[in-house]
Amino acid sequence: MVGVIRGFSRFAQKPYEQGSSNVNNDHVTSSRTLHDVIRSLEGANTELVDRAKTIFFPGDPAEKVYLIRRGAVKLSRVYESGEEITVALLRENSLFGVLSLLTGNRSDRFYHAVAFTRVEMITAPAASVRQAIEEAPSVGLLLLQGLSSRILQTETMIETLTHRDMSSRLVSFLLVLCRDFGVPGEKGITIDLRLSHQGIAEAIGSTRVTITRLLGDLRNSGLVHIDRKKITVLDPIALAKRFN
Repeated sequence: MVGVIRGFSRFAQKPYEQGSSNVNNDHVTSSRTLHDVIRSLEGANTELVDRAKTIFFPGDPAEKVYLIRRGAVKLSRVYESGEEITVALLRENSLFGVLSLLTGNRSDRFYHAVAFTRVEMITAPAASVRQAIEEAPSVGLLLLQGLSSRILQTETMIETLTHRDMSSRLVSFLLVLCRDFGVPGEKGITIDLRLSHQGIAEAIGSTRVTITRLLGDLRNSGLVHIDRKKITVLDPIALAKRFN
């Protein structure tokens, strides 16, 4: 029977057989990916999280590092007022949950991580990651590259949320999704995520009613097509120009 812990369905409880701190013996080269490195660490697991389930809450112990294999994860910051602001929408091969690596001690999370779609991840204990970095400098370089990508995603989301006009904020968000999750087709670029109006509203700090109205306007203008919660941007350039 598969165990369920706060939204996690764990279908690989045991560490990968190639673990046990063999990173140095493997002679990590540029041909190895961050995924190869993380899954080879002692204590590494594959974890599956259903859509809209929490991965970790603010205040949870920062004891693991996460690497997304499939799906998307929303990171947000919760303030004392109760307001929650999205800081990043992470895609496949994104690294997150690295606070414990920065402090070197047991720390508490200050982000709220939620599965924006159904997510498959590789996780590894922070202690194993730190040991791998000490044994092989190339592991540190791979992690730095992964973190650099994460910083760019955060900056993009912050730029999106600086738009005071909600129409511009929505359009900017859709263009980001086209870049990170878009699949080109004959009709345009389809965002390969099932997006509910409520999910979009929560991501950009709006309301479901407002998002429904604005998406209706975009559809009536011939700029987007919506089919079973999948959005196709028919002409990204025209969409960007109209609301720039």
